Amino acid sequence: MSDTSRRPRRPAKPYRRPQKDPVRILAFEALRAVDERDAYANLVLPPLLRKARENGGFDGRDAALATELVYGTLRRQGTYDAILSACVDRPLREVDPPVLDVLSLGAHQLLGTRIPTHAAVSASVELARVVLGDGRAKFVNAVLRKVAHQDLDAWLEQVAPPYDDDPEDHLAVVHSHPRWVVSALWDSLGGGRAGIEDLLEADNERPEVTLVARPGRAATEELLREEAAVPGRWSPYAVRLTEGGEPGAVDAVREGRAGVQDEGSQLVALALAHAPLDGPDERWLDACAGPGGKAALLAALAAERGAFLLASEKQPHRAGLVAQALAGNPGPCQVVAADGTRPAWRPGSFDRVLVDVPCTGLGALRRRPEARWRRRPEDLDGFAPLQRGLLRIALESVRVGGVVGYATCSPHLAETRAVVTDVIKQFPETERIDARPLLPGVPALGEGPDVQLWPHLHGTDAMYLSLIRRTG
Repeated sequence: MSDTSRRPRRPAKPYRRPQKDPVRILAFEALRAVDERDAYANLVLPPLLRKARENGGFDGRDAALATELVYGTLRRQGTYDAILSACVDRPLREVDPPVLDVLSLGAHQLLGTRIPTHAAVSASVELARVVLGDGRAKFVNAVLRKVAHQDLDAWLEQVAPPYDDDPEDHLAVVHSHPRWVVSALWDSLGGGRAGIEDLLEADNERPEVTLVARPGRAATEELLREEAAVPGRWSPYAVRLTEGGEPGAVDAVREGRAGVQDEGSQLVALALAHAPLDGPDERWLDACAGPGGKAALLAALAAERGAFLLASEKQPHRAGLVAQALAGNPGPCQVVAADGTRPAWRPGSFDRVLVDVPCTGLGALRRRPEARWRRRPEDLDGFAPLQRGLLRIALESVRVGGVVGYATCSPHLAETRAVVTDVIKQFPETERIDARPLLPGVPALGEGPDVQLWPHLHGTDAMYLSLIRRTG
């Protein structure tokens, strides 16, 4: 897919703000921020939507359409790039990034929504005219009229390599993932074609908003009173908002008694909290606590047992987010800005330790679709020493009889099993605990002892968890 590679980022030229169609200009602004500043859509879009509502004339339907345009365009970028390449007379890398953003928005409206063809083309051309100028609007019009000649299935028949010739490249184009990501996920998942296609398709679906009721501070019954709220599938503290919704409008979330947290992350914290110990259960550590979701749940669970939680985070601004998440916790807890590979505590100080390591984030592509286009295979080499170093320190920090939970939001084998297998060779007096019984009711957990969750099987991010007990 090298012929569809995009041009290196560069600042967009100033553009005039349109007086019409605020939805599409907002979507365009969000895509430019993602491209120019390496921003994440889930951080850029909410303040843009909030400002649009405050300025008036922007209702819930407008917000829903703008959100669909941004996330749909980012998720299907690889597919749309392949199609646009067939409609443009030069490599996409020679098309100015702002123009390509308008083309991608138009392609998504034509091929990924129910917006009528004439409306999708005319709205995209008008957007181009306002933000890019008349000359480029003519180019956008010509390209999108070519795109409109066929539906998505017909285009995929044309631009995707046959599956039998190159399965990974076929899946990369059809399901809009970089080829190396397809290969890595397939290796991690195992099995045949159906499983990997289900997983890739799940990555392209908009995830539900999931809340967590922090024990001792909020109850699920309170959250279930929200509109379109239903219980979580697996966590007793989870509540799903099936029609999206604005979490900040929920009283318990606004007050910090509940939070937004994927159910997979909740399960990781619960499994560590319920893992059997030998000896006391008084001191817990979250060694990579930022931005604070798992730490807040662990702190609430620890408080129920009279245990103390220390939450450590290297980056001071992220440590501040952890402190906000833990504010009001009913039990004793503390937040420190410290490097988990250079601990500020003595070895053997804790009964339970969670180390949720920095990773490629390939398990959360539903929520951060732009990440799939930013990550490169060589990123794994950068994370590997840090992941191993953090797990080593975690094992040194737990006492004999205590338990360490190694977690990562990536199913890549180089970030999961390979890390654990390598590190525990240096700690012969350890044993791996079967984590599956600690996730009661959750199906399809594999052969153990570690657990790998999947979007298409469990409706969660692809969280990995290994539980390790110090035996000597």
